[in-house]
Amino acid sequence: MQTLSSLKPKRGRPRKFRSPSRAVTLTLPEDVLRVLGGIDRDLSRAVVRVVQPEMSRQPHPAAEIVSFGRRAVIVVNPTRTLEEHTGILLVPLPDGRALISFDESMTTSALELRIEDALDVEALPEADLRIFETIRDLLKSARRTGSIRLHERRIVVLEANGSNGAKPKRRAAAARNGRR
Repeated sequence: MQTLSSLKPKRGRPRKFRSPSRAVTLTLPEDVLRVLGGIDRDLSRAVVRVVQPEMSRQPHPAAEIVSFGRRAVIVVNPTRTLEEHTGILLVPLPDGRALISFDESMTTSALELRIEDALDVEALPEADLRIFETIRDLLKSARRTGSIRLHERRIVVLEANGSNGAKPKRRAAAARNGRR
């Protein structure tokens, strides 16, 4: 798991991957190299992208910091319990985890308080308990660390409106005819 100290600026060339890595030499058929090159010009990144679905089947920490440069987000194993007790919205990620998001009425402080309240009052299942405790500890650590600032950012979330995606017949016909 990454820690908040991993956000401190480092000297030298930026890391290509967030986890430890090393150079390897592979001999691959030309057609495989072409396919990998179509996925990403950087062959090492292409290999990582191809392997990611398998990696998503591996167990993840309950919650962890995922960083890119000097910025980071908290990603969690998705659980309805977290959404229900805190009012957040979990946005799914390709690796099976989720990003925490919330609307403008919520603040990071309010989230931390709701998590603390849920831990004090609720009898949470073991997996949920680990998620709540880890998020609480990460937020508390970030708040107490002088070198880290917490920012609340907006993200774009696309959500189905509950219908099957078809326009109502009158509106669809009017749209085809250029009328509303």
